[in-house]
Amino acid sequence: MLKTIDLNSDLGESFGQWTMGDDAAILKLVSSANVACGFHAGSPAGILETLKAAKTQGVTVGAHVAYPDLVGFGRRNMDIASDELTADVIYQIGALQGLARAAGTQVRYVKPHGALYNTIAYNERQALAVIDGILAVDPQLPLVGLAGSPVLALAQQKGLKTIAEAFADRAYHADGTLVSRREAGSVLHDAQQVAERMLQLITDGGLKSVEGKFTPIQAESICVHGDSPGAIAMASQIRTLLEAQGIAIRSFISQP
Repeated sequence: MLKTIDLNSDLGESFGQWTMGDDAAILKLVSSANVACGFHAGSPAGILETLKAAKTQGVTVGAHVAYPDLVGFGRRNMDIASDELTADVIYQIGALQGLARAAGTQVRYVKPHGALYNTIAYNERQALAVIDGILAVDPQLPLVGLAGSPVLALAQQKGLKTIAEAFADRAYHADGTLVSRREAGSVLHDAQQVAERMLQLITDGGLKSVEGKFTPIQAESICVHGDSPGAIAMASQIRTLLEAQGIAIRSFISQP
């Protein structure tokens, strides 16, 4: 059984006067923060504030790159040309690196967001475009992706370190894929249920799927979506339950 696990959340998604989630509160509970880069969410001032708070809490920062889709919050599929997608990834990582430097921290990994995350899990062309973007900026940046998906092996073949991820607040199919957000029951809200599922993930190496079958999932990081209702309660309950079982919450990247 794992003795440590990373707990991450998608943050920096507020835009001007419009607030998304409670970054300050959840940063006290997680070990890694996937910070928006302005393409699906986040304004420069808000992103900078989140980065400063992450620095204060000692939380590792990653670039949450996405499709250029502010209106759809990055959750709409896009058939983007490979060279354009690669450039988008380079642009977003670079922007976050600049803000992170100003906040006294640095970007330590890359995790795609929303539709881009789900697409590259199985779409080789777009996956390679994202991988090429990361390699062009810094080959030492690990890629966080869906546990069990082909993108992880593809990234490893290209020389990137990868981090397999599971979602605390999402339902799974028996084949290890996420249940679409368009389907009822795809997003989980009960903090105790979510925490118990994550304990099962770590102790048993998998979860019960919506089809009722045990689904093996080997993950090094657990995500709680910062924009989900009850995100703070879920992250808190996960941390409390895991630590009570002797499992430490720690970033997959050691702090300098």
